Amino acid sequence: MLRKLTWGILAAGLVAALVWALWPQPQPVDLAAVTRGPMQGTIVAQGVTRVRAPTTLAAPITGNVTRSPVEIGDQVTAGETVVAIIQPANPALMDARARAQAEAAVVEAQAAVALAESNLAQAESALAHASAQLERGRALAARGTIPHRVLEDLEAAHRSAEQALNAARSQRDLNLAALARVQAQLMGPELDFDPDAAPGECCMRILAPQSGVVLAVTDRSARLVQAGAALLTIGDLDDMEIELDLLSTDAVRVPPAARAVIERWGGDDTLEAQLRRIEPAAFTRVSALGIEEQRVRLRLDLLTPPEARRGLGDGFRVTVRLIEWEAEGLLQVPQAALFRHAEGWAVFVDDGGTARLRQVQIGRQAGAQAEVIEGLTEGDDVVLYPGNALADGVSITARAG
Repeated sequence: MLRKLTWGILAAGLVAALVWALWPQPQPVDLAAVTRGPMQGTIVAQGVTRVRAPTTLAAPITGNVTRSPVEIGDQVTAGETVVAIIQPANPALMDARARAQAEAAVVEAQAAVALAESNLAQAESALAHASAQLERGRALAARGTIPHRVLEDLEAAHRSAEQALNAARSQRDLNLAALARVQAQLMGPELDFDPDAAPGECCMRILAPQSGVVLAVTDRSARLVQAGAALLTIGDLDDMEIELDLLSTDAVRVPPAARAVIERWGGDDTLEAQLRRIEPAAFTRVSALGIEEQRVRLRLDLLTPPEARRGLGDGFRVTVRLIEWEAEGLLQVPQAALFRHAEGWAVFVDDGGTARLRQVQIGRQAGAQAEVIEGLTEGDDVVLYPGNALADGVSITARAG
């Protein structure tokens, strides 16, 4: 009997252990509560800071610009700071033929001047003779020796001699000017100009047209520049905007004057910005994967005061979070609890340790949350990341930690 009792106890224990091993155990799951709170729909993109109205200075004349008196980052004051100095350009070198022609022109001009000097002397002699004749004629006419008509002829001859003298002087001045012109053609590039001379004597000093910071200098070295060549760019870092590109399908969802939050700009705090303009024309850009994308450029105004964003300069990359929509007190569920079921959305709800399948209707989604329109109430616990082994009516238990 003792042996039978012992075998009976062992058999009962074995059956109990087998039943315990085969009995369904609660599945450990992660749970999250359905809550109410604010939600924001955002579009995140990379943007670049830009000075709103930079001024690019161009050379007003062709000449030799001296080494730049300012550097990138220098503060300039409108109407006071000299930002560029332009000297007259040196004459170009002449080849042998051009120099020979210029020297021949000088000889020709010198001969013309000599001829004009001779004609001037001749005219002076003729005037002196006409003056003497007129003086004697007036004396004879006063005594009645010669008729009045002869006196008139002498006066006319005197006036003609005066006009001839004036013409000879003008011709000499003309020939002297022509000589100076052809002599200037022989000047070579050995001329020196004093950059410290008063404005207008040697060079042109260009003053800053606006106050701000020098953003770019085309070339700091002295060089020959043509009229219209860019010299430097000046901008005001206190007046900046943000430029970013969005896919055209995202750009149409952005409301006018949308609010934006600027992150990852280098500071500890976020910056505030507001959409100013969405450009009406899109452009094509090839992505890193080689896909052609239609993108639209947006421009935002920085609302944060300059003193709160010190160090942010032109062309800095920032992260822009455009707020597409926002609402308060929305019933929301984590998106990790949702899965597709019967052409809709469903979740598993913890019903006292049992998973219950429940169809839900969701609305807008933002971040990791989804708006619940129907199917759940505040405070319900839902299963996160439900696996294929989870089904309606299965026992569950919250995973520790």
